[in-house]
Amino acid sequence: MCAAVTAASCAAHLWLAAGNHHVPGLGVLMLAMVAVCLPCSLHIWRHPRASAVHKVMASALAMAVLHAFLLLSAGPSGHSHGTSARAAAGSATSAAEASLAVIALEIATALLAATLLARLRRRGVVAGR
Repeated sequence: MCAAVTAASCAAHLWLAAGNHHVPGLGVLMLAMVAVCLPCSLHIWRHPRASAVHKVMASALAMAVLHAFLLLSAGPSGHSHGTSARAAAGSATSAAEASLAVIALEIATALLAATLLARLRRRGVVAGR
């Protein structure tokens, strides 16, 4: 399940980066995240090792922090793009809700990785092997 959620997150980030839904700097950051997370997802799917699970857990927590920072730094008019006040409020609310959903998903991914790591430790799988 951890590998599937990580792969789905990678696909979503690729789609967002390819569609230019954010500023170019964030697009590059999303592609870097995919470059880190996709190989780990494949490793977890095929032969789970603690080192790959650690990377996924750290990446998920880093992404939760980054999305929280982006949410808090956007302010009340974060995604209004010059629309009417009512539409801007609805747009900002939906953007905030989407950001909160992403943060929850990233925290859930980190928890799945922690659970998998605990199972690997019980089976005696050592980090780096």
